[in-house]
Amino acid sequence: MTIKPINIQTIGEMPDGTLVKEFTLTNQNGMSLKVINLGGIITSVSTPDKNGVFQDIILGYSDSADYILGNPNYFGAIIGPYANRIAGGKFKINHQVYNLEVNDGENTLHGGNSGFHNQIWDVEILQNTVFQTLKLTYISPDGKGGFPGNLKVIVYYTLTNNDELQITYQATTDKTSIINLTQHAYFNLSGDFSKEILDHECQFNASSFIPIDKNAIPLGNVKSVENSAFDFRISKKIGEHINSEEEQIQVGKGYDHTMVMDGAGFRYFGEIFHTTSGRIMQIFSDQPGFQLYSGNHLESDIRCKTDEKLKKRTGFCIETQAFPDSPNQAEFPKFILNPNETYRTKTVFKFLINK
Repeated sequence: MTIKPINIQTIGEMPDGTLVKEFTLTNQNGMSLKVINLGGIITSVSTPDKNGVFQDIILGYSDSADYILGNPNYFGAIIGPYANRIAGGKFKINHQVYNLEVNDGENTLHGGNSGFHNQIWDVEILQNTVFQTLKLTYISPDGKGGFPGNLKVIVYYTLTNNDELQITYQATTDKTSIINLTQHAYFNLSGDFSKEILDHECQFNASSFIPIDKNAIPLGNVKSVENSAFDFRISKKIGEHINSEEEQIQVGKGYDHTMVMDGAGFRYFGEIFHTTSGRIMQIFSDQPGFQLYSGNHLESDIRCKTDEKLKKRTGFCIETQAFPDSPNQAEFPKFILNPNETYRTKTVFKFLINK
């Protein structure tokens, strides 16, 4: 089958005159994916519901050009060099302390203000591939944001005819550093961004999660989900315990925690199901876990795709990644990248319909 050409359009320009372009991928089923070169942001994923009606399920701005004005919620962006939080904005490698940009109180969140979400990526449309694929490349110079090393990052977005969004990450460096890459899309499988995501049913193969303090920094341990609001081993609605009096729910103002996945290697993580639309999103990854974020802090004057003010809990994130603050946590696995090594990880979101 001949692959349809990937559509490209210019949606605006950065203050320095760099053009911001949007790339639209479409598979043989009509599912589409839109990505811009600013932040590698996924601006849209359009999938059918059980009645065959296609709707966008990615929370964000109605006009893609608005991403140029800022993206404080990290809508759809590639996150790096280190996703999630680093306590105190510093870490140590081989007795050398590195001080990072702080942008979340005293902590560094998602790579700081100069993180990957704010950068222009080089985008190449790959030819001679089975499915439509974009190759995004960014080179982060030594010392940017406080991170050591010239870090070359490549991210592949592939849209398959099995209605899979495949995201593959790889990176190399010329100085030893830390790395933790993820994708920060907010999903709402209803396709209606005025509605909360509390009616979405979740089932995750996670027997434990990571407790956090009031600043969302890990307490340094992994805790069983048994008899807690974090037990999604049997499917339940995300809203079932989101307002409970449980301490960790109160600390996170809902879900904003790393779910530690069972097993190892590339594996099935679980799925999220929206009964009314019939949409199902399955998650596969080789990462140790994912950050489950229920959009607790989304409420603001920012206008989203409904042309209404952004409301909290109208999107959820599944940020597959390493454990937060792992460089400073004695018991957590370290994600250190050395010269002559290649960091690789893959995540797949597969979309299905329950009719």
